[in-house]
Amino acid sequence: MASWDGRSKGTVLGYKIFVFLIKNLGVRSAYWLLYFVAGYYFLFQKESNKAIYEYFKDRLGFSHGKARKAIYKSYLVFGKTIIDKVAIAAGQRNQFTYEFDGKQIIIDTIHENKGSVLISAHVGNFEISRYFLSELNDDFKINIITTDQEDTAIKNYLDSVFKKNETGMIYVREDMSHIFEINSVLSRNETIVFTGDRFFPKTKTLEASFLGKNAHFPAGPFMISSRLNVPVLFVYVMKETDKHYHLYARRAKFIHRNAESLLKEYTENLEDILKKYPYQWFNYYNFWDVRP
Repeated sequence: MASWDGRSKGTVLGYKIFVFLIKNLGVRSAYWLLYFVAGYYFLFQKESNKAIYEYFKDRLGFSHGKARKAIYKSYLVFGKTIIDKVAIAAGQRNQFTYEFDGKQIIIDTIHENKGSVLISAHVGNFEISRYFLSELNDDFKINIITTDQEDTAIKNYLDSVFKKNETGMIYVREDMSHIFEINSVLSRNETIVFTGDRFFPKTKTLEASFLGKNAHFPAGPFMISSRLNVPVLFVYVMKETDKHYHLYARRAKFIHRNAESLLKEYTENLEDILKKYPYQWFNYYNFWDVRP
């Protein structure tokens, strides 16, 4: 796999099976089936296996044996986060507990009344953050910046399953009109969300050291965020046990209009998270070798 192509693996049938189990037999029954699905990926997904093995072995310093075992564990944890996301969105929020690390930072940001930017990554389970963050303030609204590359059939099915939520979507467009939407959202004291760790071919990137080796990151989130006169936060939602999540929030202290400064702080913050949760890095491609 040369790079990320904007699409996640999976089929509508697969999602339907898991949703049936979640709704009728509970989350743990879906976890049980997941052990076999993770085994399938471990045995047959050779390209993603190689990429995640190199992450564990070369970037985190795992031994060969530990890195091999970690591949299976990574698939298993990733699958559980997807199951949790579906369960929570389908109305089973009370099945999970969570704790905040940086709760006051988010509250203070809301009270500044200028809107805010959250930058996360494909680690943990950030997509469920909206169900937790909304409990801090009824008016807290998230708008996700997206390229909308996911499979339409899967999206349509999940939309039919999920309870309606107030999350907004801002689609990145070639004519840059999404910039106007971002400014409009911020003027209403709402929040925009970027993921800072994936880019598409032919898009502008920034290079930075990450886990001991240089890698390319999408320039957009850092160029836009560094130029806005609003608070910028790094936020991650990490899975700690089967039914417990830990939400981390840190406010960025970068040089205004300096995207490289913001990126450096982001990569350092993300490194700290991965040292605590090494199995929750969910970029299953050769992240450090991809070039724009």
